[in-house]
Amino acid sequence: MIVPAVHRFRRTSPPPAAEATEKTFRYALRQLAGGVSIVTAGAEDVRTGVTATTVSPLCAEPPTLLVCINRSSPCYAALARFGAFAVNVLSADQREYAERFASSSSLHQQERFRDGRWLALPSGANCLSDSIAVFGCDVEERIERHTHAIVIGRVRCVLAGGASGALVHWRGGYDQVGWSDDEVARAIGLFPRLGAN
Repeated sequence: MIVPAVHRFRRTSPPPAAEATEKTFRYALRQLAGGVSIVTAGAEDVRTGVTATTVSPLCAEPPTLLVCINRSSPCYAALARFGAFAVNVLSADQREYAERFASSSSLHQQERFRDGRWLALPSGANCLSDSIAVFGCDVEERIERHTHAIVIGRVRCVLAGGASGALVHWRGGYDQVGWSDDEVARAIGLFPRLGAN
């Protein structure tokens, strides 16, 4: 009987904890993967939006979620003024929207809405109707802390597609989780079942 060799790998000790400064905090945050959404607010000529990775469900009864938005963002001013916003969860093939609505984008707010299938929700906020999910929210509470604000939104309506993988942000870049229906179909075609002639 042959006994496989057991290889022992020397464990390296973890790096020492660093003081939480803006630089070390931002570096550590890069390790936190997050779904990518566009938060939109306002209507018609004053509609605006921003790419966000800080969207979290708060509770299901009643349906509530929270987003964190920079207080200097035009989107924050619009949602405070109109009292409503939409969270558009992006699919893996909607990276261009994430880049278009990023705070670093040079596009004027109205130019960001130029392409895409935009739909006005009952609240007036515009949503990207072919997102994998949309949450139409009323502002329930705003908690301002430092440069950002936590916005608690009472979800009034939802749209859910789900025919694609989700766009995620990790270590400063975009990736995807899951496959679209087309990708699954292609994979099945490329890899026939075992035993098939």
